[in-house]
Amino acid sequence: MYHFLCMLAGIDLVLTTSTVPKILSIFWFHSHEIGFECCVVQMFFIHSFSAMESGVLLAMAFDRYVAICKPLRYTAILTNAIIAKIGLAVFMRGISLMTPLTCMVSRLPYCGPRVISHSYCEHMAVVKLACGDTMLNYVYGITTATFVVASDSIFITISYILILRAVLSLSSRDARLKSFSTCGSHVCVILLFYTPGLFSFYTQRWGQNIPTHIHILLAHLYIVVPPMLNPIIYGMKTKQIRGRLLSHSIQRDSRLGFEDAKQQ
Repeated sequence: MYHFLCMLAGIDLVLTTSTVPKILSIFWFHSHEIGFECCVVQMFFIHSFSAMESGVLLAMAFDRYVAICKPLRYTAILTNAIIAKIGLAVFMRGISLMTPLTCMVSRLPYCGPRVISHSYCEHMAVVKLACGDTMLNYVYGITTATFVVASDSIFITISYILILRAVLSLSSRDARLKSFSTCGSHVCVILLFYTPGLFSFYTQRWGQNIPTHIHILLAHLYIVVPPMLNPIIYGMKTKQIRGRLLSHSIQRDSRLGFEDAKQQ
């Protein structure tokens, strides 16, 4: 579990680093320009690491399944080697799927207005600025997003159906509540990540009647909010992390109290 939480934290760190500095410069310093090369690089990091986050969420669902349905074989199934292979597969999938996407965008001709109605370079928003044939970009973008989200969502759903069946068969009420509590935080993160992301992606292609500010709001919810809430959700739900934070807080308060007493 801690290995997967570490992967999720690293991915969230890259996502926020790719977007938040530019967003803050837009609001604070009115810096509304970005170079085309920087835009393509930003797009690559945003979409590739979003696909990686989806893969890590799937891996965490598998981790929950093994922990609840096969607890005696947990350490035998999820060895360090298997976890490393899962992490490598998640990383390679994100890179291999999004590299052609950014290459196709960089080769498009841009001869009209170059204003994106976003605070970061979203794929569909950039493609709309091109004056050439963009059908391949649309088809590949929609297909890739649907493949990643649909496949991961299907396997996550299967995992939780098996988990639900196993939990409901438990005789102890406390054990059922503990299992539901363990999975509840993960379900919240999944819904928070997939719902605005899918809505934002598909409305960029077919939601011409939706106001621009709705597109912008959903795009920010999809990129900024999950990395902000993930540490809070998993930190509050994980007993060891919560206990470690509380112990550090108590130690800090005791040091401050000692220093105040010493000064007095």
